[in-house]
Amino acid sequence: MSSQFTDARGLLYRDGLLDPDSARRLTAAALASCDDGELYLQYRATESFGFDDGRLKTADYSTDKGFGLRGVSGETTGFAHANEISQSAIARAAQTLTLLDPASQPPAPPPQHTNRHLYTDANPLELVPFAEKVALCAKIDATARARDPRVAQVSVSLAGSWSVVEIVRADGFTATDIRPLVRLNVSVILEENGRRETGVFGIGGRYLYDGVMEESVWNRAIDEALAQARVNLRSVAAPAGEMTVLLGPGWPGVLLHEAVGHGLEGDFNRKGTSAFSGRIGQQVAAKGVTVVDDGSIHQRRGSLSIDDEGTPTQENVLIEDGVLKSYMQDRLNARLMGVAPTGNGRRESYAHAPMPRMTNTFMRAGNDDPAELLSRVKDGIFAKSFGGGQVDIVSGKFVFSCTEAYRVKDGKIGEPIKGATLIGDGPTAMSKIIGIGNDLALDEGIGMCGKGGQSVPAGVGQPTLLIDGLTVGGTATA
Repeated sequence: MSSQFTDARGLLYRDGLLDPDSARRLTAAALASCDDGELYLQYRATESFGFDDGRLKTADYSTDKGFGLRGVSGETTGFAHANEISQSAIARAAQTLTLLDPASQPPAPPPQHTNRHLYTDANPLELVPFAEKVALCAKIDATARARDPRVAQVSVSLAGSWSVVEIVRADGFTATDIRPLVRLNVSVILEENGRRETGVFGIGGRYLYDGVMEESVWNRAIDEALAQARVNLRSVAAPAGEMTVLLGPGWPGVLLHEAVGHGLEGDFNRKGTSAFSGRIGQQVAAKGVTVVDDGSIHQRRGSLSIDDEGTPTQENVLIEDGVLKSYMQDRLNARLMGVAPTGNGRRESYAHAPMPRMTNTFMRAGNDDPAELLSRVKDGIFAKSFGGGQVDIVSGKFVFSCTEAYRVKDGKIGEPIKGATLIGDGPTAMSKIIGIGNDLALDEGIGMCGKGGQSVPAGVGQPTLLIDGLTVGGTATA
């Protein structure tokens, strides 16, 4: 462990109210009668800047640290947390775990120490002066306005966080991770002949601020936001009805994330409440469809060196050639289902218990030329980008709104459409995939995933996909 890494870890113990040896001793005592569990220590610093209407509107900075103590006995979990890292606070939290029935099985083995640290020790919040961050927002605002006289409003947001976590187990296992995260968002509103339309582009990941402060990066964000707004100014009412849908690469993978990914998380399947429950080894998607969750990809938004239980992240093949192979697991659900944990135990912060969650979930590329896929669409739409969506885990039914979409006739992209929604269910949509492009792309690093009241950063991705029949909701007749 490098001296810099040790210094970062020292933020968890710097008040002198707890030391690593005491943390291990207290954890061992608190979890002596449990199957599993851990002490989760966290220090985090966060900041955000909001630049709107040519001026800085908000600037926030905060630091926080605390612990979560979890004990697991059978299917029952006891959990307590506090924003004070001290021996006395942990001892008080341990009293909660005395309410658990003693474990009837031997303690679960610790995670493997096979992870590699994905990130540097540098704190991205401290490396760039405050004035430079504000200047970047101002420069983006001025540049966007200069590029199109129709710009009525520009909004820029810049955010960063840096977190140090340590997992301590009763068996003496400890693991530490450092997690940077930055994000830049640019939103523009164009006005023409009394009509206003918005374009938005965001980019980010687990790296330092220089990843978004490079001139080529923020200039691209401006250009993409302006391009989307210009397209929307020309848009007409979306058609309605069942039709062929061509999904673009990258961010449209959010549909896969919501409609399929959540249904492949271990807790829903252990409880039998997912549309994919009990279907391991069955054909659940069209042949050629391979879906992967991989939390070990360097600098991706959903990546972690270890998950929030200390399990190293890894590539997990969930669906292979249309056949369901596995689910995403935390330690609790993996143990109860008799399988190995997959590095998907995640939590929003020390104040939350872990649960099975996605990291970076995407569909692998196929062999089809995207242009050839487009030529097959006789009457349908091309959905390039999505906004919000909703999904029902039990049925897999989803509704997604398109933020940029086009009418397609006889294999040619036509006029942009506004107000289009895609309606269907995950398993059916996966079975109707008739073309998989060779152009896999991951998203730009802006995704947040919500589940059980917790939000965590996540990544999505896919190649161009041709789906033979989705219901399109709109305001015009197809």
